[in-house]
Amino acid sequence: MDRRIRVLVAKPGLDGHDRGAKVIARALRDAGMEVIYTGLRQTPEMIVNAALQEDVQVIGLSILSGAHNTIVPRVLDLLRQNQMEDVKLVVGGIIPDEDAAELKRRGVAAVFQPGASLESVVEFIRAAAG
Repeated sequence: MDRRIRVLVAKPGLDGHDRGAKVIARALRDAGMEVIYTGLRQTPEMIVNAALQEDVQVIGLSILSGAHNTIVPRVLDLLRQNQMEDVKLVVGGIIPDEDAAELKRRGVAAVFQPGASLESVVEFIRAAAG
């Protein structure tokens, strides 16, 4: 039997809007994945520690605050420090195209901007974690 894909969904920083993160978490769960939702106001350290403890294959960050250029590099650094380079990091939210390209260059597996379909997120995670 195949191991279920485990995904940690987190809302880093001070952004208090989590509806999108909850919609994504539900879509992933409905697609048969095991989802751990950390809730609001998570630090990069809290996110990586939870990912390590939960033995996830994918971390999904929902960022609407504009702090993606600060938060995402810190998460990537912490993943490297903890020898977790095999964990895929995906980011969703309000992220300009030029910032999305830079995040991918730094090691983010995918950036989902407004209008991305739930199906595209599910399919990407299936392929990335498979």
